[in-house]
Amino acid sequence: MTSNSRVVVIGAGLAGVRLARRLGELGTPALLVGDEEHAPYNRVLLAEVLAGRYAPEVIATPAPARTVRARVTGIDRDQRAVICADGSRIAYGTLVLATGSNPVLPPLRGLFTPDHVLPAGVHAFRTMDDCLGLSEAVRPGVRAVVIGGGLLGVSAARALALRGAQVVLAQQAERLMERQLDPAASALVRAHLAGLGVEIHTECRVRDVRCVGGAVRSVEMADGYALDAELVVLACGVSPRAGLARDAGIDVGKGILVDDELRTSDPHIHAIGDCAQHDGTVYGLAAPAYEQADALAALLAGNADSRYTGTRSLTRLTLSGHGPFDLAAFGETQPRPGDDVVQLADATRGTYRKVVVRDDRLVGGVLVGELGTVGALARAWEGAEPLPDDGPLLHLLTNDGGF
Repeated sequence: MTSNSRVVVIGAGLAGVRLARRLGELGTPALLVGDEEHAPYNRVLLAEVLAGRYAPEVIATPAPARTVRARVTGIDRDQRAVICADGSRIAYGTLVLATGSNPVLPPLRGLFTPDHVLPAGVHAFRTMDDCLGLSEAVRPGVRAVVIGGGLLGVSAARALALRGAQVVLAQQAERLMERQLDPAASALVRAHLAGLGVEIHTECRVRDVRCVGGAVRSVEMADGYALDAELVVLACGVSPRAGLARDAGIDVGKGILVDDELRTSDPHIHAIGDCAQHDGTVYGLAAPAYEQADALAALLAGNADSRYTGTRSLTRLTLSGHGPFDLAAFGETQPRPGDDVVQLADATRGTYRKVVVRDDRLVGGVLVGELGTVGALARAWEGAEPLPDDGPLLHLLTNDGGF
């Protein structure tokens, strides 16, 4: 393959690996460039490694045959080459940025040492190295504070608790996973974590990290209350890794701006996954990354009609400990005036199901506990078709009716 036709993919995460493998299957092999020392892995399962449920090698994903390890530091768009940290250059005909995202590090006093590194005991939770560092540090009885109560923070708190840590979860919003869950579902998640011994503080803002001898000792809340801490986990969200594109003069908003061909403002460069912003949305989830990779693979392999028009994403999380605890959420879980809402709750079993219907169409739902109907509900939501009128809305939430 000549450099003028070579496809180079930067980033060996879920999106990049999926694209390179699909292209290989379609007869258009790509060169995958990744900067982590570990083999490609499924980032979604890092919390299971931290919890001790899986060994790191279990979540590894097969790497494409044409894979190199290098840290890319720049893009020479005129010469169509990427520049690596060691000074070498890799020529491309088509370049795909699948650079993923970085953890958001909150503006807390004391968060960084004078050398601009995190103090001992303070960890982000985004990469395999982050996970392995936490795994080495956690031990029964260690005092751990997780900052952030979204999907990542809930997963990290659960994993640390299963390892025997004394965990405090500090969430600035009024409830856990407020972006995905309604109040009733969030309350069930809170109860599950509390059953594992996690102490939860909501509507609570951390302002300070206190260190002694370069190691964390406590975190201080905005109201002055201090929490002892030997471990601090930063789970405050992620931001697209768009620096390479921005430095190269490619259009960037919240992420790298792409069209329906996942093409950037440079016609020879595409972007997919967590770093990409399509039609105003940065997804930051696995399902859209896979769909983007598949659509782009078809396009680059010769299907000129292939397009990506967006993803209707379902969030799913399994929490283990004290029995499995599954939840799924999709679409709009909070109704608007005039919407129809159906809810089923079983306090004894700790299950909860809710769907929101607007103009005879399913626009969202949340299920906690029993997920037997989630597949049918998700298909009805994704298809955006009118719901059947031959039964009550209650059938949407039962295993044996409606769908």
